[in-house]
Amino acid sequence: MQGRWIVSDPDHLGGVPRVRDTRISVALLLELLACGMTIPEIVREYPSLSEEAVKGVLEELAHSDPLVASR
Repeated sequence: MQGRWIVSDPDHLGGVPRVRDTRISVALLLELLACGMTIPEIVREYPSLSEEAVKGVLEELAHSDPLVASR
């Protein structure tokens, strides 16, 4: 499935950016990576995520406007 991996709406996590089709915030995902977890480790710990989703989020962040991504 192509499209946006990062979504935000007031009905889920109070509008905090999250991974599409999950209740996992982008901030949590980045914290896990910053703590040294690998993508396979994150996927094992959070079964609602896929490697494709994690990589999709990272790719979107890499190609986004930094000011927009921080909101």
